Amino acid sequence: MPQASSPIGVFDSGVGGLSVLRALLAAMPHERFVYLADSANAPYGERGDAFVAARTHAITEYLREQHHIKALVVACNTATAAAIHEVRSSHPELPLVGLEPAIKPALAVTKTGHVGVIGTRGTLTSAKFGKLMASLADQAHFVVQPCDGLAHAIERSVALPVADQGSPVHATETGALCARYVQAMGSFGTAPGQMDTLVLGCTHYIFVAHELRALVGPGVQFIETGEPVARQTRRLLETAGLKAAPDGAVATDAPRTRLLTTGPVAMLQAAAERWLGLPADCCETVSVP
Repeated sequence: MPQASSPIGVFDSGVGGLSVLRALLAAMPHERFVYLADSANAPYGERGDAFVAARTHAITEYLREQHHIKALVVACNTATAAAIHEVRSSHPELPLVGLEPAIKPALAVTKTGHVGVIGTRGTLTSAKFGKLMASLADQAHFVVQPCDGLAHAIERSVALPVADQGSPVHATETGALCARYVQAMGSFGTAPGQMDTLVLGCTHYIFVAHELRALVGPGVQFIETGEPVARQTRRLLETAGLKAAPDGAVATDAPRTRLLTTGPVAMLQAAAERWLGLPADCCETVSVP
């Protein structure tokens, strides 16, 4: 059985979930984490629900059996929409946190009542998201935009040297896609009728926040899910009596953070160093059938 010193599992279809891991690390400095990027099968947002559900179940079993996790954060909007209820039924004793686009937090901050939502097609066309939107439809005007290819472009951009992040190649890979989808949504700003809030409905998107900011202007608020997910995870661990002691992460021989990928390890290493400041030797390739 998992102990308070056991790690928390976190997984995403790729490196985007590192944005959630970053928030978890900041909120819970005494906890250990095992992050798994299913990069060999990314992006989930352009896969079918049955495939995503199967991978979610397989990864949950892997993290429980091989790493004895005490809780699981599904750091992927698409996987949450496709499989969270099934995983919760299959593992009722496992504290489980999923993601969904942060529509409710956006309603709390918008002043114009016009909210933009960007995400993968898999997330935004899911029944789970549809129910969420239907329950809130009369509270604001929403513009929902699937961003085909953007998550995958962000994954590819990790391989570029930092000095090349402003190059035409990078602009083509991410900047051009951001521009296409933002322009398709309509007018952003703080004037009446403009969208003053943008929900980043995919964990990858916070990593192109600077490009999105250049497109929508300084007055638009970005809403993402990392910090709320970290708070919910901490609450569940406290309720279950599984919160690590202040010296728990130090008291074990295992490293505080392990990063695993089913794809090329170099991509995960580059992302870990760039976005989390973690060394390459905390990353490894694994197989999850």
